[in-house]
Amino acid sequence: MKPEIKNELDERANGCRIGLLAVTNVTNPKTSEALEKAKSLLEEELRGKYAQIERQELRSLHPMSVYVSYYKKFGYTYHVLQQVESVAKGKKSMSVSGLVNSMFMAEMKNMILTAGHDLAKISGAVSLKVATGQESYVCMNGRETKTIQGDIMITDDESVLSSILRGPDGRTSIDEETEQVLYTIYAPTGIDEKEIISHMDDIESYVRLFSPGSNLELKTVI
Repeated sequence: MKPEIKNELDERANGCRIGLLAVTNVTNPKTSEALEKAKSLLEEELRGKYAQIERQELRSLHPMSVYVSYYKKFGYTYHVLQQVESVAKGKKSMSVSGLVNSMFMAEMKNMILTAGHDLAKISGAVSLKVATGQESYVCMNGRETKTIQGDIMITDDESVLSSILRGPDGRTSIDEETEQVLYTIYAPTGIDEKEIISHMDDIESYVRLFSPGSNLELKTVI
């Protein structure tokens, strides 16, 4: 299923771009030998690059610095910074399922913020918007949260799917039954289209390690 996309971003988005990657006919195994091997190699690469550098230097790397600045503007800390730092210092990255791990791996590699959704659970069109701060939705931890005014969010006809600062919802989360997936990539000003596309290419390549028969339905940057 190729989702209908509505771009309602305006000048308040300050040039933020959204990448959308939809893949169907997927499986979502709990573990995959091929993906685990790729994950181990990626972790080794991250340790080789970042184990000896301090947090301040890691914060200043591109595109990490773009997100650090965006989050700081709202008084928040970019969580991917801590995740990359943790892996670089020797901790294993989390392992959830094939589709989720593919997203996490690409985030670690490219430092680019991504959310994942079960496409079959999405209701109607996917809309890209600037949050008013009045929208509320239930996060993956089961708690209801409100958006933050001026943040970038993605909604469907029912509710918010995700936002940069508050993260993804629980309603459309990926589970073991997921057969079609939508990855949404948030890229504030300073991250160019080529970087977003390369990031989506990485996610797709990871998915094909355990789901080689999957079909690409959508890959676009708005």
